[in-house]
Amino acid sequence: MRSDHDLIALLDRIDGRGYKAYKELEGSWTLGGFPFLIDHVQADPFASPTRVRVTLSPEASGLPESCCRSEPRALGTAAFLARSFAEAAAGRSQRRGTGGSGEIRMQHPGQVVLPQTAVMVDSDGSVEARFGVGLPARGRRVAARGAQPLLLEDCVDLIRDTLLASSYDDARLEEHAATNEDAEALRGMIGDLGLVAFVAEGALLPRRSGIDERPLESKETVAFVSPESLRHEVDLPNAGPVRGMAVPEGVTLIVGGGYHGKSTLLRALQAGVYNHPPGDGRELVISRDDTVKIRAEDGRSICAVDISPFIDGLPFGQDTQAFSTTNASGSTSQAAAIVEALEAGAQTLLVDEDTSATNFMIRDRRMQELVPQSSEPITPFVDRVASLHADLGINTVLVLGGSGDYLDVANLVIQMKDYAPTDVTLRARELAGQFPTGRAPEGGPARWPESCRRFRRSSIKTRRGKRAVHVKAPHTHTVTIGTESIDLAAVEQLVHRGQTRALGLALAQIATEDGSEEITIPETLDWIERTLATSGLDALTDWRFGDLMAFRRYELAMALNRLRSLRVD
Repeated sequence: MRSDHDLIALLDRIDGRGYKAYKELEGSWTLGGFPFLIDHVQADPFASPTRVRVTLSPEASGLPESCCRSEPRALGTAAFLARSFAEAAAGRSQRRGTGGSGEIRMQHPGQVVLPQTAVMVDSDGSVEARFGVGLPARGRRVAARGAQPLLLEDCVDLIRDTLLASSYDDARLEEHAATNEDAEALRGMIGDLGLVAFVAEGALLPRRSGIDERPLESKETVAFVSPESLRHEVDLPNAGPVRGMAVPEGVTLIVGGGYHGKSTLLRALQAGVYNHPPGDGRELVISRDDTVKIRAEDGRSICAVDISPFIDGLPFGQDTQAFSTTNASGSTSQAAAIVEALEAGAQTLLVDEDTSATNFMIRDRRMQELVPQSSEPITPFVDRVASLHADLGINTVLVLGGSGDYLDVANLVIQMKDYAPTDVTLRARELAGQFPTGRAPEGGPARWPESCRRFRRSSIKTRRGKRAVHVKAPHTHTVTIGTESIDLAAVEQLVHRGQTRALGLALAQIATEDGSEEITIPETLDWIERTLATSGLDALTDWRFGDLMAFRRYELAMALNRLRSLRVD
């Protein structure tokens, strides 16, 4: 294996040559006492950085056994190390020439703890870290004087300062491992307890902004306190007894005035499908993994979805049992989103009236009189939400501020005032009896789809120019497959670009994998889940990328369903 001295000699030899001379760096090295593998050297200083891997033995990493004795603990530790390296690298990087010269970049995991490929910790304490290095250039020529300190000083120092246990207090490492283990344990409990979510007392729910998921730092931030009637205590492996608000199965309404925290609570529940690191404020805000946020999405593509439980009798005899459109309305898109989520296996739906189609949610008595049911193809959600639970066991949590009609179908009503929750279920029932709406239920008994759609693998077009497979994720809510870009702006539970890139690679693998041309969507999702469970995220590509992060089957289904080239038979 080549050493520091070999690197210095090589750099001296290629100094001033064309940038492609850096290709000689590819392969295995021992630099600063650490094993480096340079997988791929960038083609020029403006291209994506050179890909580097570092592997540390258990003895080299020095991680305590407690940090990796279980998968949740290892994931919590890995996310902490990745966050530390990424933040330190951003401060260490300095411009050393043309383009991205001198950059050191690792994917930051953000405010979630998920399996990812930036840093991986094995059960024995070994560590693998993957990051990018912008090899220095003068114009498009090798700049050896910049490359030598970049690789032998900056990169080595970062490894020593952020990936070795000796750089941290043991209590800090234990906190990240234990916090993640507790969150995972709690998620495993709530289904057995008949709950859809749990919000620990003391949780801090508000975020800094719509694009910054870090906790809001303000004197006005209110720590969460559970209503007495919903308070439940759980016993966690590390934190011990923890009290919080238990959200039971059924139909739950979150009501209250504007700016009092309704949507903030719902957003915390939608983020609760993921674990969060210490200091996030939502460490023990946990939702079931099968929870999916539903919203309207004007203009999206829909392919052969049975939306007839919600919409039937469209003009000109348009088929709603296999409804297709390239330009969905708010109501048809929301209906399709629900049916697609159920097809993927969702058991809990989150709905906010602010992002819903009004005519899909409710038709009051006056509108029923003005436009009779015979002229209205939409069966509003208020007339289906109870059936979803009674017939299919599907739970729903809704944020509502403008329609009291849902009080008739709710099992639980939580009122938010000044960001504090109150159980007002009994009062809501009294008001429902005191002030009947007079509206008539619409739609009759629901006929829920019994079969799953079969789609053609070949309708996922992966080719772009000479490249048989082209996948790109420029940001969290866009992925390009072949020549088609999929708009994922309405897929709110995608929270990281690494997830988007990984699910894009999964779509490409679905298209190119040998097998039957036609396959059902659940079969495809099951296959991808099994593959990832067995082989990890590296199974999605032949290359060893450091920018992949785990996604759920529901977001993969949403991406597939928004593919405009999709063909269903």
